[in-house]
Amino acid sequence: MGSTGGTGAEFSRVRCDDLSGTEQLLCRLQDPYSGNFHADAFWASLGTSIAFMLVITLTFSLIRPRNTIVYAPKVKYADEKHAPPTIGKGMFDWVRPVMGAKEALLVEKTGLDAAIFLRFTRMLRNMFLILSIIGVAVLLPANIISADREAIKATTRGGQSFFVTMTPQYVSRKHKASLWVHVMSVWVINLVVAFFLWRNYGAVVRLRRQYFDSPEYLMSLHSRTLMVTDIPPADRTDEGILRLTDQIEHTAALPRAAIGRNVKELPDMIEEYDEAVRELESVLAKYLKNPDRLPAKRPTMRASKKYRANNGGDKVDSIDYLTSRIRELEIEINHVRESVDKRNAMPFGFASYERIEDAHTVAFAAQKKHPQGTTIRLAPRPNDLIWQNLPLSKKQRSWRRVWNNFWIVILTLVWIAPNALIAIFLSNLGNLASIWPGFRHTFDENQKFWSAVQGIASPALTSLIYLILPIIFRRLSIRGGDTTKTSRERHVATKLYAFFVFNNLIIFSIFSVVYGFVAAVIKNREKEGAWDAVVQGAFFWKLLVGLSSVSYFWVIWLLQRQLGAAADLAQMINLVWTWFCRTFMAPTPRQEIEWTAPPPFDYAVYYNYFLFYATVALCFSTLQPLVLPITALYFAVDYWLKKYLLLYVLITKNESGGQHWRILFNRMIFAVCLANVVMGLVIRGADEGWFKVFFMIPPAFLMLAVKWYCAKTFDGQMLYYTKATLKDPENLAEPGKKLRKNDRIASRFGHPALYKPLMTPMVHAKARHVLSQVYRGRLDDDRASTTGYSDIALDPMSHANPGKTARFAPVPHKQKDMFEVVPESRLDFQHFMNRAEFADALGGNGELYGRPDDLVSERSSTPRSFLGRSGSGSGNSSRASSPASSERERSTSAHRRVGSGSPYRGLGDVHPAHRDPSSQGDLGRGRGMMYQTGGNESESQLLQGAQEVGRSTPEEGEVAVAREAYGLDRWRTGGSGYVGLPEREADDGITGYDYYRGRR
Repeated sequence: MGSTGGTGAEFSRVRCDDLSGTEQLLCRLQDPYSGNFHADAFWASLGTSIAFMLVITLTFSLIRPRNTIVYAPKVKYADEKHAPPTIGKGMFDWVRPVMGAKEALLVEKTGLDAAIFLRFTRMLRNMFLILSIIGVAVLLPANIISADREAIKATTRGGQSFFVTMTPQYVSRKHKASLWVHVMSVWVINLVVAFFLWRNYGAVVRLRRQYFDSPEYLMSLHSRTLMVTDIPPADRTDEGILRLTDQIEHTAALPRAAIGRNVKELPDMIEEYDEAVRELESVLAKYLKNPDRLPAKRPTMRASKKYRANNGGDKVDSIDYLTSRIRELEIEINHVRESVDKRNAMPFGFASYERIEDAHTVAFAAQKKHPQGTTIRLAPRPNDLIWQNLPLSKKQRSWRRVWNNFWIVILTLVWIAPNALIAIFLSNLGNLASIWPGFRHTFDENQKFWSAVQGIASPALTSLIYLILPIIFRRLSIRGGDTTKTSRERHVATKLYAFFVFNNLIIFSIFSVVYGFVAAVIKNREKEGAWDAVVQGAFFWKLLVGLSSVSYFWVIWLLQRQLGAAADLAQMINLVWTWFCRTFMAPTPRQEIEWTAPPPFDYAVYYNYFLFYATVALCFSTLQPLVLPITALYFAVDYWLKKYLLLYVLITKNESGGQHWRILFNRMIFAVCLANVVMGLVIRGADEGWFKVFFMIPPAFLMLAVKWYCAKTFDGQMLYYTKATLKDPENLAEPGKKLRKNDRIASRFGHPALYKPLMTPMVHAKARHVLSQVYRGRLDDDRASTTGYSDIALDPMSHANPGKTARFAPVPHKQKDMFEVVPESRLDFQHFMNRAEFADALGGNGELYGRPDDLVSERSSTPRSFLGRSGSGSGNSSRASSPASSERERSTSAHRRVGSGSPYRGLGDVHPAHRDPSSQGDLGRGRGMMYQTGGNESESQLLQGAQEVGRSTPEEGEVAVAREAYGLDRWRTGGSGYVGLPEREADDGITGYDYYRGRR
């Protein structure tokens, strides 16, 4: 079908205005982009994007020096090793440090995940800069010179010709040879992309090898630990794990093994407990907003459905009900924690080796071996595990994946209809005006205004709708059986990309073409026959015209991405939301603390965006060459903006060590292959033959060959520290010689529900004096200490009563622990960043603050977190720190403060692997002084709260507490807790320490 023939003109000039009702709507479905102000929309989008980007960037530069808590929180919270380069107070002082930060510095300050993200962004920038030269210098002149201008004037109107001239839609018959320029450009584009992918794959492998040799990795527990899943019942013991790993590969020393335990309903109970605590905090924050003028009526609520039977469904006092629920849940949680034992094993476990080489050798060999049907692989970081999915069997995971993919397919198909409506009406408001008489009058009178709205509204609405998609896909991935958060994020990124490409690119771009073609075939098949109707339908020509029309939208859409990049830099959403909450709402202390924490960076979302932008640009590179420089401009700007954000603002919540790279590589291979298909269809539509298309097939095989080569050459080096290890015959003869008895892997890789401290309700200090009036109950403080499966159980000592454990503290002191009173000066993440409740959600894995979760202690080769993570209170309590922690710290500081003459002052909480040797002899240097809000009991505070010499007799009231503290009578109504045994009198044998030892 010739481009100057009547079919093209007739197709472009379909007159829908003379039709009415349903017929006009169906007509618009066939030609949704017929409009006369595409050029106006382009210039409006270009002007608004650049103008707003400059305004937002200048505003950020102006307010940044005065708002470091928002625009540079990592400067305040990071330890010396991870602190970013200092920035001056000048308006543009942030530019030089960002431009001067090299990749080695980025790896050290931000982590490998952030460094690889920036490398990927830089790769796309450089790649599209080179492709832009090809597009602007070769493709664009070829399209303009070969265009049939008479046909363009006859079939287009107004500013639409501005874009049509740049496409191969109207290549004249005498210039058909110019299409070979497109064929050769396809080869060049494939070669350029292949070169950049190969070059950066090698660079990522080098970064991974450096990561393997870094002190953080070498001294971490997960680097030498294997995770074993799908364990059969006969091998669900510690010894069974050793037998399974030994079937894979014999190593110089036996590993330490720990089988998973059944934590029962404990995670759900803790989740319900956390929700109750947050709800109580919210109720108290609203009720005590003005403590001196309390509302006359106390807050009320309806109890949850599970507990309405006790009150008949009537409303209850919110404060009393929630505190009662918190008390009951805390007792139940402690009960379940103490009832967990080794008799109820789960089908997963962990094995930790003395040497990293042994663990990686076994993991490499286990790729093709599955003893007893198990799966053995390197263990992730403990905080990266999704514990609820570890017990799933292979069959359960398979079925969950099937259902997960089924729902994603359903969601993808359901979105076709609204996506098509956006493509038809919002992308071209003229179509909406033609079927809506009320809007048509306004549209005709203000076409300049509505052209600007069209250029902004459709891309903005599309972006807004997709904000909720990552949340949906994350929940689906968890339900699909992902065992780690890293794998979940990879799956979210890949599913988002597939959703975007299918719906936003393929369906959005060709829906009208396919609909028009099918409608024409159905209409003409009775006259000409089915096959003749298909042939006469001129599908490839219509596809070329449809893709040329939709290219206007993608040019405008890519232009507006600049605005989104600038908005990310300014943190506008966070600023506006925080201001609104503090001004018009009653935030809780916990919320105010969370607002000051560095926000996490959403890798899955941004990787999907960048991959999608690159795919769109590649697919339309020969069809509309303008997309290439626009995409290059976006990545050039966003590279510097994201570099600042990752250096100074955002953190990596779950560091994967660069494991996202392979999904990026594979999706780029797919994007190029898809672009080859689109380019082939464009050539077929413009040339009427297949000869030129055949020359475009080999580049697809080239990309597949690049994928195969890189996988064979680089994957092994990137995944494993080593593939084989030398075996020492002496060690093989004595396999237990180097067994680390102090390496409690069961504790570190135990379910966090077993040892994570429970939250304590927080209240503003300004309401301290009215708490006794507001709260009418009492929280029992039966604080059982459970640290995994340790064989040593120690109760926390009471700060206010030296010589007494917190369990046996007098009741008046327990009442002070009902709430944590937080002064205004402590509403800062700095004081709580070592708390489990804050660090898990906001603190990454602790490396930013010099406290990696699974860093092995130099004293005992035991992970630091085995001994409890302390914040501003006791570390082994079942709850987080007590409300009077600041007062207690001040009262006991004289006993635990390092002397002013110590050369290690300020370094007590910094592991030697992260200490700056140059700062150990200088009292005033380093940031260590800022991070002593909570020490680790393995290094300090070992005798905190110890009893003074000569005092051993329990005080009055302790006996009753002792009876309540031990045995099951804490959860029963009466009885000693030992079935069938007579009870003793209260004063029988109470003569000091022997009383407690004997009674236990």
